[in-house]
Amino acid sequence: MSKNIIVSNRLPIKISKVDNSFEFTPTSGGLATGLKSFHKQKNSLWVGWPGIGSDKIDKILWPKLQDSLKKNNYCPVNLSSKEIQNFYYGLPNKCLWPLFHYFIEKSSFNESHWKHYVEINKKFSDVVLAKIEKGDTIWIHDYQLMLCPKMIKDSRPDVKIGFFLHIPFPSFEIFRTFPRRKSLLKGVLGADLIGFHTYDYERHFLSSVKRLLRYEVNFNKINLGIREVVVNTFPMGIDYDKFNKAAIDHHSRKASQQTELKKQIELHKKSVKDGKLILSIDRLDYTKGVLNRVKAFEQFLNKFPEYLEKVRLVMLTVPSRSEEPQYKKLKKETDEIVGRVNGEYATVNWTPIWYYYRSMDFDELIDLYSSADIAMITPIRDGMNLVAKEFVSTRINGDGVLILSELAGASKELFQALTVNPFDINSMSNTIHDAINMGIDEQKQRNFSMQKRIKRYTVKYWADEFISSLNEISVVQENGVLKIDNKSSEIIKENYKKSSNKLILLDYDGTLVEFNEKPGLAIPDSETFKILKDLSEENDVAIVSGRDQHFLDKHFSDLKLTLVAEHGYFTRNYAERWSEKANFNKDRIKSFKPILDSFSDRTPGTFVEEKLNSIVWHYRKSDPELANSRVVEFKTVFDSLSTDELNLMDMDKAIEIINAQVNKGSAVSEIISNKDYDFILCIGDDITDENMFESLPKNSYTIKVGKKKTSAKYYIKDPRQVKSFLSFLTK
Repeated sequence: MSKNIIVSNRLPIKISKVDNSFEFTPTSGGLATGLKSFHKQKNSLWVGWPGIGSDKIDKILWPKLQDSLKKNNYCPVNLSSKEIQNFYYGLPNKCLWPLFHYFIEKSSFNESHWKHYVEINKKFSDVVLAKIEKGDTIWIHDYQLMLCPKMIKDSRPDVKIGFFLHIPFPSFEIFRTFPRRKSLLKGVLGADLIGFHTYDYERHFLSSVKRLLRYEVNFNKINLGIREVVVNTFPMGIDYDKFNKAAIDHHSRKASQQTELKKQIELHKKSVKDGKLILSIDRLDYTKGVLNRVKAFEQFLNKFPEYLEKVRLVMLTVPSRSEEPQYKKLKKETDEIVGRVNGEYATVNWTPIWYYYRSMDFDELIDLYSSADIAMITPIRDGMNLVAKEFVSTRINGDGVLILSELAGASKELFQALTVNPFDINSMSNTIHDAINMGIDEQKQRNFSMQKRIKRYTVKYWADEFISSLNEISVVQENGVLKIDNKSSEIIKENYKKSSNKLILLDYDGTLVEFNEKPGLAIPDSETFKILKDLSEENDVAIVSGRDQHFLDKHFSDLKLTLVAEHGYFTRNYAERWSEKANFNKDRIKSFKPILDSFSDRTPGTFVEEKLNSIVWHYRKSDPELANSRVVEFKTVFDSLSTDELNLMDMDKAIEIINAQVNKGSAVSEIISNKDYDFILCIGDDITDENMFESLPKNSYTIKVGKKKTSAKYYIKDPRQVKSFLSFLTK
């Protein structure tokens, strides 16, 4: 039976050594909480670091730990304390976390940290690869493991891989500052489905892919040639019933059953008529906006002194990376500002801020949620923020107000909250006043709408929707043309060897050589010459290209080849002169030169290439979005000025105006009419080569370079594999 393999930096447990055994306790992070139920309900294996260094465990006890983990369907990735220090506290913590949250000044890249990041991603990938069985689905999570998708896909291209980023993906201008930006993008693109919490993050990711890797992006799909990657938005939910039912249970408890925290809160409420509790819950992290929140509360007390001794801020900050210098500094600053506010405004019977620096168990958390009148969740930047959703789910009477940062992912869903700019201290202080004075009917109306959303789009719904979408994508990508693999290569070679009259038809750019930003520099190397020479000794070989006569003569005149230039307008058999198709009015094509020059002037990174019978506008080095806009604009101009004798061809990062009566299909039809071939092989990569594929006999072997929409029977990855395949035929 196939299984889902969840891969995350850590397993969702804390391990404590008890005598000669181990005790597992659940962790409270958003990912751990969110996927726990999915892991239990599905046939699932969870791969991750168990939370304890492999060097800290006695070798005698290690088998017991392995057995205990296995019973819970956990698979550990064994990392030493040093590896954890170099990995988690290296690139992810010191560079990616601050960069992705827009704290460029706190982001520090270190070449050694990158090396460790690659090594540990490889270690995770190897553990996953050892556990994969046919039909399994891999779901990789978060910024610590962004290289894993490609590492796994390279070894197992048949496996379905999903990747989900739980933090923001920054804008292109931020992301481009990361030194290994392309490697990181290519790592993630090993996945078949990539998920983000919000459309903003999805849009930023696609923008970086277009601008940095120059891949073709159509809406939310990325064309990698060999396959297609889908990018989509999946806002993560919570276990609504768990929090809602717990709030109902706590509401009905007798005084003797209440937690000490609940009793404290009740005393506060009884001592202050019309008093209000404002709740703040976060990990202590500079992205959470804790300092700005305290400043806003301080300003509120200063602006509205009538609420002194009536409104209290209950602030829970959970320790996080507490040994790191930046976090030690933040802890010190938080302590100081809380102390200053309490020192300035506290009275004998009232302290404005109750400050807790510790973790709280689930019961205490529910008491805080359900007792608070207002939740103030104002991170400076946050991927989602499930705390906001948890608070809303506990409002069993419909009362309560949520103040939410517009820079938290949750604000896209919980738009009925009072949204604030976390950098605008004055506005936040005014919003506290608005929240305190909001009528009960409005509170209920807002909470009802938010609860309706949270109740429907739960964490289970989120996980099921992601996996369902991944399975649908994989099914689509498995259909269509066949891949040139060992089996298909052997079949083609067998027929090749037993045939007597063989014809090999080859495109040039994108087929025999990689594309170059300057077409004239994409010249054949010695390996290509040897392959063509070996093929042409026993076969008829033709290069059917969009290149002009001069280029093909310069590089291939010494080989026994048929050359076809400018998509079929010129043809030359070996040792003969070039023949030209019937003349047509070339001035019609040349009339577009000034127009294309104008477009090129307005589109940096583009240039115009003139051929004898066509004209090409190249935009490979231009900003992709600007180029796409300009192409659409030019097509409108072309349609208004063109006649039936001209065609506009969409090439790979270029458009070409050609004679409508001439194409590669008509050229190869003439070639095959001269001899009765019993084996025809044709390889090409772009839309002009489709004319060749469609004009050939059905028993021909047609191969598309890159997995794109095609009438070819097979596809192959890239020019490197094309040359490897052609060499294989001649051995």
